[in-house]
Amino acid sequence: MDYTASQSGFRQRKLQPNMRQRNSTMDGSDGSQLFEDTSGVGLGAQTGYRNQMAGPQAAGLTGQSLLSDPMSNLAMAYGSSLASQGREMVDKNLDRFIPISKLKYYFAVDTVYVGKKLGLLVFPYMHENWEVSYQQDTPVAPRFDVNAPDLYIPAMGFITYVLVAGLALGTQDRFSPELLGVQASSAFVWLIMEVLAVLLSLYLVTVNTDLTTIDLLAFSGYKYVGMIVGVVAGLLFGRPAYYLSLLWCCAAIFVFMIRTLRLKLLSEAAAEGRLVRGTRNQLRMYLTMSIAAAQPIFMYWLTYHLIR
Repeated sequence: MDYTASQSGFRQRKLQPNMRQRNSTMDGSDGSQLFEDTSGVGLGAQTGYRNQMAGPQAAGLTGQSLLSDPMSNLAMAYGSSLASQGREMVDKNLDRFIPISKLKYYFAVDTVYVGKKLGLLVFPYMHENWEVSYQQDTPVAPRFDVNAPDLYIPAMGFITYVLVAGLALGTQDRFSPELLGVQASSAFVWLIMEVLAVLLSLYLVTVNTDLTTIDLLAFSGYKYVGMIVGVVAGLLFGRPAYYLSLLWCCAAIFVFMIRTLRLKLLSEAAAEGRLVRGTRNQLRMYLTMSIAAAQPIFMYWLTYHLIR
C-alpha cells in the first residue's frame, strides 16, 4: 500500500511540471508575443489609401453632376448669348461712326500708288481726271486708282512728322520726351478737332454726300506730307527754304483739296460741268473752300516753331 501510494504521488509530481508548462504556454499567447502582428497595419493603410482615392473621385463626380445640371447649362447658354449680343451692339454702334470693317480698303496700297499719290500731293496742277473709279457700285482699291483716299500715307506721314519734329528739337538742344509727346498729342488733337468740325459743318449744311469719317480723316492727314517737306528743307537749308517749300506745299494741298472735295460736295454741279445757282450750293462751295483753306493754316501752325 505504501509503495503504491508513493508511486502515485511520484506520478502526480511528474505531471505537475507538464501542466505548468502548458499553462505558461497558453498564458504567453495571451500576453506579450515574440513578434508583432502587422497584418492589421496593412489593412489600415489599404483602407486609408482607398479613402484617399475615393475623395478625388467623389469631387469629380460632384463636378460632373454640377456640369450636368440643367440649370447650370441654361445659365451658361444665357451668359454666352448676352456676351454675343453685347459684342454685336458695340460693333454696330462703332461702325456707325468709324466703319472698322472698311479699314482694310484704305490700306490696300502698293509702292506705285504711294509714289503717284505723293507726286500728286506735291504737284497737282497737271492732273486732269479727279473722279474715283467704281466697279459694280463699289470704289476700287487705292492701288488701282490714284484718286481713291487711303490711310497709309496719312498714318506714315503723322509718324514721320513726329520723328522729324524730334530731330528738329534735337538740333536746337530742346529735345525732351515730354516735349515730343506734347508735339505729337497736339497734332493729333488738332486733327480730330478738324474732322469733327467738318462733320458738324456737313450736318448743318445738310449735304448729302458719300464722304465717310475715314475719308475726311484721310484728306485731313495728307497735309503732313507738305509739313515734312517744309521742316526738312528748313533743317537742311535754313529758314528761307522752309518758307518757300511750305508755301509751295500749302498751295498744292489747297488745289488738291478743292479739286477732290468739289466732286464730293458739289456732285450735281460737277456732273453737269457748271455751278448750280442757289443758297445750298453756295454754302457747299464755301464749305469746300473753307476746308481747303484750313490746311495751310494747320501746316504753318504745327511747324513754324520747329525752325529757328
